[in-house]
Amino acid sequence: MDRQFTALDTTLTMPSRQDNPETLRKLLQQTPLFGALQPTELDAILAGTRRVELKAGTTLFRAGDPCTGFYIVVYGGIKVIQASPTGTERVIRLISPGNSFGEALMFLQKDYIVSAAAIQDTLVLHIGRATLLEELARNALLATKMLASLSYKLYMLVGDMGAYTMHNGTQRLIGYILREFNQTKELSFRINVNKKIIASRLNLTPERFSRILRELDDKKLLRVRGRVFTILDLEGLKTYQ
Repeated sequence: MDRQFTALDTTLTMPSRQDNPETLRKLLQQTPLFGALQPTELDAILAGTRRVELKAGTTLFRAGDPCTGFYIVVYGGIKVIQASPTGTERVIRLISPGNSFGEALMFLQKDYIVSAAAIQDTLVLHIGRATLLEELARNALLATKMLASLSYKLYMLVGDMGAYTMHNGTQRLIGYILREFNQTKELSFRINVNKKIIASRLNLTPERFSRILRELDDKKLLRVRGRVFTILDLEGLKTYQ
């Protein structure tokens, strides 16, 4: 799942469904990227911001659609999907609240090369390209934050490529479980997305994903009950191959 630096993490609460400038202002103030802006700077971003509410399963954009800005997830979650020529879809990113996506193509002024859909009822904010570029030209701090965010995503992409080429399926799944543990610091945690989506994100078939979970359960390293994962042996899980 897409992560930001710990210092940039935030939890965004579900807002009032009324769409007005004050609501949008409060939402922007809660985001890592825009939270430190002065009122006049926030007003400039606000002018190019709109909210998009999505029901679970609704497509936000498809490959080939024009990219006119970027998005920030307020609540819910987004899966970014890449389709093969045969029609098979693979989840390449999971985007959680507080995280943004679409910046690279926005800067490149390219059409989307992937599709995105809501994995549950979701609210995203869309910030238009022209509005953002104007504010970046005036605000060095905002430009630095944007650069840091893009750099981190590149860092994570390189890590993913390494995992796919050098780690087997078991190691990739254990890596995912340990990342969730590092976020919550709890040995027992609940995942908020369907296991099939996680399997696709890890480049595993659902069957292989289930077999690995059973294997870890048999080894008394992990217990899974529905969407609740409980780490039984943290050190053993870290070293299991």
